[in-house]
Amino acid sequence: MAMRPRPRLLFDIAVILGLTILTQLGGIAWLMARFTRWPLAVFVVSYAGLAIGAAQIASAFGRQALSCWDNGPLQVQSWFYCAANRVYVTAPLEDVLQDAAAAMDQRYPGTITLVLDGSFPLIDGFPLLPHLSHDDGEKADLAFYYRDESGYLPRVTRSPIGYFAFEAGPTACPDVWPTLRWDLDALQPVFPAHTLDEGRLKALMTILAADARVGRILLEPHLVARLGLTSANIRFQGCRAARHDDHIHLQLIGR
Repeated sequence: MAMRPRPRLLFDIAVILGLTILTQLGGIAWLMARFTRWPLAVFVVSYAGLAIGAAQIASAFGRQALSCWDNGPLQVQSWFYCAANRVYVTAPLEDVLQDAAAAMDQRYPGTITLVLDGSFPLIDGFPLLPHLSHDDGEKADLAFYYRDESGYLPRVTRSPIGYFAFEAGPTACPDVWPTLRWDLDALQPVFPAHTLDEGRLKALMTILAADARVGRILLEPHLVARLGLTSANIRFQGCRAARHDDHIHLQLIGR
């Protein structure tokens, strides 16, 4: 008679898989800590050591971490992305991001452009879920800009992590399965009712679309029409991929 896996073993497997999917390195840290006397403390120390080590060798994979402490016009939206090792990009992509943020700050003084997911530090092809790409350091997501009745809101997003607070608009996508095109209707009333800053968003899209280093920018068609954007570099991601009316996706040319 086959023995059933013990609950603790199943728990450990789930934790290792979950942390690996979320952070790339967390599963290794949990495995290192699992059989020690103080597993949580050892996990924290091990994870911190792995993350620091990965930052040191990421250049061998052609990547570098965006600064999590920079107070300039380009900033990481949440500590989560830094803690989860999701802020790695190639040097050319960092240049694109910094240049776009600087151009936005020049056009609209005081504007802060927020980065969401980049890539993990190690290994091309390692998926950064739930994205279908973001596996080589040459893709990144940017948050939308928002305002209220008082004006522009620096460093503010409707969602705590910058994703999933969707802008309402028409779509031609059918209800298909499988799909990553989540509507998350139950969450929408929870998010603050900040207004999309259309002027800043259109300016950023125009700056990115005119950059010869940028190959593709993803934005939902109803927002493209709403903003009056016409660049051939601005594309629709397809009906099975995640919605892009909560953030901008960009990638370098040739990717």
